[in-house]
Amino acid sequence: MIRQRLIRAELRKLVTTTMPLVFLVVLVVISSITGAAVIFGTDADGSKGFIATAADQQSLMAFAGNAFIIAGLFGAIAVAREYGHGTVIPTFLAWPRRHEAVLAQFFAMFLAGGVLGFVGAALTIVAVAVSLPTTDHGFLVAAADVTRVLAASTFAGAAGAVLGGGIGALLRNTGGAVAAAALILLVVPPVVAQLVTDSASWIPSTLGNVLSGSADDVSALAALAAIFAWAAIPAIVGLVSVQRRDVV
Repeated sequence: MIRQRLIRAELRKLVTTTMPLVFLVVLVVISSITGAAVIFGTDADGSKGFIATAADQQSLMAFAGNAFIIAGLFGAIAVAREYGHGTVIPTFLAWPRRHEAVLAQFFAMFLAGGVLGFVGAALTIVAVAVSLPTTDHGFLVAAADVTRVLAASTFAGAAGAVLGGGIGALLRNTGGAVAAAALILLVVPPVVAQLVTDSASWIPSTLGNVLSGSADDVSALAALAAIFAWAAIPAIVGLVSVQRRDVV
């Protein structure tokens, strides 16, 4: 019961700030850009070809890779600012079993990231569906595929937020955590993919596309395990670092 209270307290910290609203605005902007691309971009060559099939449309609305990145930044900010502003200290004083408090914080990130991923995917799907009537094509993606995109984005968002939370717990500085998360999620994967053969199959964006059904670089089970590893390793490092150091 007390641990449930810890989780509720962490969730309350999130929903009583403006940060979730800011990220919601970001998701609305991304979905709006996607809709605009359908309306205006498809007339570039007169063929409207890149949304002509269900596979093309599913690829267009695959959001899981973006969900991992956006939620990763969300988790990094949410956790790092607790240490930067010192608001984590009362939590540790009220609940001396520090590892449980940190795990509750990560679980809250997991839930919040999942919501971000789901909402972002849903907004993107709606944007595509609403924009398609302006073209010569209808919405061709089956309900099962839409469900898969939503599920993949939810899982990717949840995992990404845990990854960001681990980085935030490790670095404790909001600017540093955001920079590190951006480096790990946006800069390093493409560079490694260029330098190491076959590594492109294991970067978050590709893994997200596999879960969404718009890529088949690896199996869905392997993609699930890899995304879990992407999230778990920083979270474990962050948890250990919090256990071993003073928070002031």
